[in-house]
Amino acid sequence: MKIMKFLSLVTLVLLVVACNNNGVSKKPLKTELDSVSYAIGLDVAKNVKKSFDEFDNDLFIQGFVNASDSTDIMIDEAKAQQLVRAYFQKKQQADMAKSQEEAKANKEAGDKFLAENKTKDGVVTTESGLQYIVLKEGTGAKPTTASKVKVHYHGTLINGTVFDSSVDRGTPAEFGVTQVIKGWTEGLQLMPVGSKYKFFIPSDLAYGANPRPGGVITPNSALIFDVELLEIVE
Repeated sequence: MKIMKFLSLVTLVLLVVACNNNGVSKKPLKTELDSVSYAIGLDVAKNVKKSFDEFDNDLFIQGFVNASDSTDIMIDEAKAQQLVRAYFQKKQQADMAKSQEEAKANKEAGDKFLAENKTKDGVVTTESGLQYIVLKEGTGAKPTTASKVKVHYHGTLINGTVFDSSVDRGTPAEFGVTQVIKGWTEGLQLMPVGSKYKFFIPSDLAYGANPRPGGVITPNSALIFDVELLEIVE
C-alpha cells in the first residue's frame, strides 16, 4: 500500500527528530549523499504538511513503535488500513467539494468580467468568445496552425495576479501554434508578426476545470495575456 509505505518513511524521520533531545543538528552538507539525504528530508516534510492538516506526531510515532515491538497495539491492522482509507476518501471528497465551489465562483467572476470588458473601447470579441485589443499592429505575415512562433508574453488572472511571464524571465518562448491553449491558438493566427495584442480568454478557451495541479491558475479561471509576436520560426 503506497500510503502506508510513505507513512513508514515519515515515521522514521519523526523518530530521529523525537529521539534527538538536543533538537535537529545543523550538520554541513559535505558530500553528494549529504545533499541528497537533506533533500529527501525536505521533500518528506513538504508532503506531510500537504497531506495532513492535523497531524499528531506523538501518536504517529507511538503507532510505529507499538507495531515494531507488537505490544500495546490499540487498533488491529485491518482496522488501521480501513481508517487510513476512510480518512483519505473523506479528504478527497472535501477537496473536490472545495474545488467545485472555487470553480463555480471563478466561472461567475470570469463571465462578469468578460461581459463588462467587451463593452470597452477597442475590445473585439470573436465568435468563440475570445476578446482582444490591438496594442500595436505589425506588418509581417500571420502564423497558421502549422507554424512555430517566437513570442514574449505576460499572463495574469483577472485580479491582476501574475502566473507566468516570459517578459519577467527576459527570454522569449517558442512553441507550435496548436501546442497551446485554444485561446492562444486562435489569437496568434490574428496577429501579423511585429504585433502586440492583449487577449482576454474565457476559461473554456484556457485550462477549463483542469488546470495544472498546485499552480496559481485555479479551475474555470479566465486569463489575460499581453502577447508580442516576434517571429514565425518555421
